[in-house]
Formats: sequence, structure tokens, C-alpha cells
Amino acid sequence: MIELLILFELNRKVLTMYGVSKEIRNSFSVLTTPSYGTIKPALTRLGAGGFVNSQKIMSQGGRPSVYYSITKEGVNELKRLICEPPLENPIQFLPAARIKLACADILNQEEQVKLFSQLKTKAESILIDTQNLIRSKELAFYPRMVFDNLMCEYKNFITLVEGFEHAGNSKQC
Repeated sequence: MIELLILFELNRKVLTMYGVSKEIRNSFSVLTTPSYGTIKPALTRLGAGGFVNSQKIMSQGGRPSVYYSITKEGVNELKRLICEPPLENPIQFLPAARIKLACADILNQEEQVKLFSQLKTKAESILIDTQNLIRSKELAFYPRMVFDNLMCEYKNFITLVEGFEHAGNSKQC
């Protein structure tokens, strides 16, 4: 997910590693706050993959700063990362899906429709699994409340995706 976030921010402007971190925090702090220890190796991987270029420039203070920019291949990789199938692990699904939705405006209409469909289908599947779990077991009060809350989160997420689908259909008219 860190690669998606980095590419998303670099798609907006050229940044230093500090700038990448700051922009991710400004845009996504309620969803994630990656450390420099996560960002630096991800930038290295993205550079090795040809998705990011780096250039050393002397700063006003006389110290070299490395600036990163996205390549054409990086834009394609960003779109691929957004559109790849949702994570199978339910605990990772919602945060990753929310990040993908927040980045969806760089996709074309067809890619957005596919993304929304994938995310909605997976969320509905997890919701059904949760409902089946609750029905199949006698749960104590606290687990029951946790799973009820989880079902509410998935229902809200599905409603959000349906809102995006509706907005996309309105743009076509």
C-alpha cells in the first residue's frame, strides 16, 4: 500500500522523501501514517522498478536534497495498484479499500467502475461472512457488539461505494 501512496503523491508533484512523508500524512493521516523507515525502502523499490526518478539538487542551505518524480511507467503502476483485486484478509481490506477509493479520481470512468464493483463485491462477501458467523455461534456480549459494529462499518462502506457508483453514472449523462 505504501507504494500506492507514494506514487499518488508524486503524481501530484515532485517531492523529497520528507515531502512525500508530509504529503501522505496531510492526505491520509486518518487512514495511515507511514514512517521514514517504510518510505525510504519503498522509494528505492519504486526507483529500481523504473516507476520513480530521483535527482540530487543542492538546497539553499548548501546540502544536497534528493527530489523524486513519477515516470510514465509509474503512473501506469499507480493505476494498476489501485485497480488490483482487493486484499483477501478482512482486517486489511477496509483500510486498503478506503485508500484506493481516495485515489480513484486518477482513474478513467471504466477503471473506476471496475474498482467500485470489486470493492463492493468483496465488502458484501465479508458482510455475509460476518452475518453467518453471528448466526452460527452463541456469542458473548462483547464479541457480539464487535461483530455488530463491523457489520455497520461494512454496510457504511458499501453505501459509500454505491454513492461513488451513482456519482459516476451521473457524470455520464
